[in-house]
Amino acid sequence: MKRLSYVILFILLANTLSAQQLPLYSQYLYNKFLINPAHAGSDGFTSLNITAREQWVGYSGAPRTYSISWQTRFLKKGYEIRQNVFNKTVYKPKSDGKVGFGFYLFSDKNGLIQRTGLSTAYSYHMWIKDYTQLSLGLALNGYYFTANVTDKNFEDPNEPWLSDNLRRGVFIPNADFGVYLLNPSFDFGFSAQQLFGSSIVIGNFGTTKYKMYRHYYMFGSYNIKSGNNNVIQPSFLFKTSEELTPQADIGVTYIYDQAFWSGLTYRTSGAVIANVMFRYVPNKTDKLSMYFGYAFDFTSNKIQSATYGTHEITVAVKFGDNSKRYRWLDRY
Repeated sequence: MKRLSYVILFILLANTLSAQQLPLYSQYLYNKFLINPAHAGSDGFTSLNITAREQWVGYSGAPRTYSISWQTRFLKKGYEIRQNVFNKTVYKPKSDGKVGFGFYLFSDKNGLIQRTGLSTAYSYHMWIKDYTQLSLGLALNGYYFTANVTDKNFEDPNEPWLSDNLRRGVFIPNADFGVYLLNPSFDFGFSAQQLFGSSIVIGNFGTTKYKMYRHYYMFGSYNIKSGNNNVIQPSFLFKTSEELTPQADIGVTYIYDQAFWSGLTYRTSGAVIANVMFRYVPNKTDKLSMYFGYAFDFTSNKIQSATYGTHEITVAVKFGDNSKRYRWLDRY
């Protein structure tokens, strides 16, 4: 009887995963590469991001996500011909680069299911106007699924779940595609993930299938300047899948001197997210910046009474001259 209850729990968790197949983040605004491969290298930085997310702390079997991502833009050295003030032709060195690259690794545990994902992304950036950059990105990735079932009730050799492929581990290849538009005043992006729509057969007799549904993201933000160093940034994110389970985030962030961020976001699934991030520059001559962020999710669902909320921490390092990272500041 106890074994049966575990199997039922396993099936219920599989159904739950259909609603949250991909890792869920609250600080994606600070690292849009997590949801769109076209973002890789779009800002001209080489950056390394580490994120740890503990969802519904205190609730047994709650989702836990840990990720590390790296992205860069490949620059090539060249020269351009210009006329100086004396009407003399001169050759001025410049840097140019249209290709970006990114790497993303995550571990996501939801109940009995452990998922490890690996993704490599290629992006191409082009200028459609003097101050507007259009980026296209493609990512090839894969997910390794395992069921963490160690209870002695599964040691029965006649138990059909014992030799199940999901318990032994299965690798599923996939691909993502993204479009990203960047401007000094706004940004906008669209991405489609899990394009292959693969399925995993659960059980030796193929009684249950876990399908990798395609997910679609659309996001954007707009910068409203107030004074020299203050920016108010309203933003949105809309996410849906083939299951037609839409979810939207609507938020606003206050930015001071590109060194401090503080914001609130409402998620239509029934959560309010508070986040804060600050930048630390150890030495300006090193062209290196460090970022530290924290987010707290408070949900209005009944599960909140049994948990201590959801916590997410981000640590990032960015390499590059902050004052010359965009074309409109003569970077490319």
